Amino acid sequence: MSMPVEQLVEQALSLPAEARALLADRLVESLDPVDEHEIQALWAEEATRRLDDVRSGRVDTIPAAQAIEQVRRSLEHED
Repeated sequence: MSMPVEQLVEQALSLPAEARALLADRLVESLDPVDEHEIQALWAEEATRRLDDVRSGRVDTIPAAQAIEQVRRSLEHED
């Protein structure tokens, strides 16, 4: 016997945030199947665009250590 949708939703909402995010991602994926080749092509286009932006000077780069430190600081402020 299957579980009523409302009961399933109630149980899903009681999960930790990370588990809810994973569940939501999988549910959305089941509605719109992903073509892996299309995703790879889109990421390749994005990588090329970003590389072109750096090479042309449209964007500035920063050292990796500085970027990591900025991310750490921003995560500390989320609490």
